[in-house]
Amino acid sequence: MEASVGMDRLFDLVFVRPPPESYVKCVSTNPSRSKIDPMLAKEQHRQYVSKLKEYGVSVIELPPLENFPDSVFMQDPALLGSQRSIIGRFGEVTRRGEEKALFDELRNHPTKIGAIRFVREPSTLEGGDILVTDRGLFVGESRRSNSSGAEQLAVYLDGIEVRPVKTSLLHLLCGCSYLSKGRMIIAPDLVNQASFPGFEFVPISVEDAYAADALYLGDGKVLIPSGFPRVTKKLDRAGYEGIEVEMSEFKKGDGGVTCLCSPVYRLF
Repeated sequence: MEASVGMDRLFDLVFVRPPPESYVKCVSTNPSRSKIDPMLAKEQHRQYVSKLKEYGVSVIELPPLENFPDSVFMQDPALLGSQRSIIGRFGEVTRRGEEKALFDELRNHPTKIGAIRFVREPSTLEGGDILVTDRGLFVGESRRSNSSGAEQLAVYLDGIEVRPVKTSLLHLLCGCSYLSKGRMIIAPDLVNQASFPGFEFVPISVEDAYAADALYLGDGKVLIPSGFPRVTKKLDRAGYEGIEVEMSEFKKGDGGVTCLCSPVYRLF
């Protein structure tokens, strides 16, 4: 039985892509990367998709891309909106080409997404650096996304405030995620709360920072990686319910909960 639809989330549709057999060759700094179990990764991805559907999210599953080991991390190639969509440009050179494959596939869904624009070189912009809130967008200037990428995004999304945030993380969303009603979950040791004036925070420790990459499902439900009881308690005290999903094989690939899908936002 499907849970109630989360009307206060910012999207109702996501695109996903299952991990390819080549996922074991993904770009990752995690020392356990060599221990990735591709079959377990596929099962965890199925469970992830099942959780999204359970909480009322529509899911379009694209085929795996064997030539791109990191392609399961669907958040990164683009920022999708119901009226305007932006195909990014990877800072990670080995992933370039994923965005073209996505563009070719998105043309099969013209009623689902808005008009598509492209980030042009020398700019770089990856979706993992884009924090979408109902009070504007924040773009991490990181190893993967540069300031001119953020500037191009601001031009494309005229009328929506786009603010840059310096970060030393792989992606900005490795240390924070938007929940609802002006509230964020954040690892303040990794991301400066002062970068988000006017927001309230659910702060978590640096030891639990992997769970700062969380996906708000609506109606107070937050999808988080399993195994973080302190985060579950903090969310509970803030009025949220943590919905756990096993992410071990994606953590080994430097990926988190938000990385596995590309939402189609209603805001733009």
